[in-house]
Amino acid sequence: MRIVFAGTPEFSVPCLEACRASGAQVVAVYTQPDRPAGRGRKLTPSPVKEAALAAGIAVEQPRSFKTVATRKQLAAYQPDLMVVVAYGLILSPKVLTIPRLGCWNVHASLLPRWRGAAPIQRAILAGDAETGVDLMQMEAGLDTGPVLLERRTPINRNDTGVCLHDRLSLLGADVLMEAISRIRAGETLHARPQSEEGVLYAHKLQKAEARLDFTRPALALEHQVRAFDPWPVAEGEIAGENLRIWAARAVEQNHKNAAAPGSVIAVHRDGIDIACGEGALRISALQRAGGKRITAADYLNARPELRGAR
Repeated sequence: MRIVFAGTPEFSVPCLEACRASGAQVVAVYTQPDRPAGRGRKLTPSPVKEAALAAGIAVEQPRSFKTVATRKQLAAYQPDLMVVVAYGLILSPKVLTIPRLGCWNVHASLLPRWRGAAPIQRAILAGDAETGVDLMQMEAGLDTGPVLLERRTPINRNDTGVCLHDRLSLLGADVLMEAISRIRAGETLHARPQSEEGVLYAHKLQKAEARLDFTRPALALEHQVRAFDPWPVAEGEIAGENLRIWAARAVEQNHKNAAAPGSVIAVHRDGIDIACGEGALRISALQRAGGKRITAADYLNARPELRGAR
C-alpha cells in the first residue's frame, strides 16, 4: 500500500509513525510551509516535516492544491491512500479522488460533536465527560464524512488541553494502525454515516477567550483554565494584578457573608480562593507579567498583604 501522509503539528507525528510501522510505504509527506517562529522569527519546519526528513521521506509543502500542477504532483506519487491529520488545508473533491482508496482523516472528537479546528479544547470547555478520536473517510464537507473506526476516552478532572492532546494523539495513531493493517489484510472497513443530530462546531481558539469572568460559575472557569493550557492560557485579576492562571479548581464558597465576584476570600497552602458568581475558584499555579509559572504559595510570599484575606 502506497500512502501519502498530510499533517503539520506535533499531534500528527505519532500517526505518521503509525503509517510507517504498519508495513505500508509512505511515499511522500505533505505539510504546511515553514513558518517564522521564536524571538528571531526564523523560518522553522513543522514537526511533521522534521520527522519525515529524519525518516528519508520526500516532503511537499504547497500553499494549496488549486493549481493543476500541484494535483499532478500528488497523482505522480500513485497513492493508494492519503492520510490527513491536522494538515491545515481543506482538500477539494479533485484532490480527494486522486488516491485509489480516497482520503482518511484522524479527527480528535466523537463526531458529529466538535467538528472543526479546536475539538480538544472545546470538549473541555463544555465540560464533556468523554471524547475520543474518529477515523473518517473524507468528503467535501467539513468533518462530515462517515466514520470507519473510533476510540473513546474519558475526560478526567485533571485533564488539561495539553495532556488530553497527547493522549488523543496516541489514540489516533492506534486507530490508524489498526485500520491500515486490516485493509492490508484484505478486509473492508464499513463506514458509519454521521448522525445529523448533535452537530457542534469547534471554532478556532481566540486570545480574547482567555479572560476569566468571575461573575460566571467557578466550574466553568475551571474548565476554561484547563482547556487553555498550554495556549492561550487563562488570564484573570487577583487583588488588582493581572495574572496568567495555569491551574485552578472549583470549590464551594465556605465563607459566612457573600463576597463580590473577583474578591479574594481565602488564602492557604492549597491556593488562593476567588469568589465567583457560583462557588469559588481556587488558584494553585499562576504567572506574573514577565515572570515564570509559580505556585500560589510562592506568589503569596511576594504579596504578603494577601495572607490576611478571609
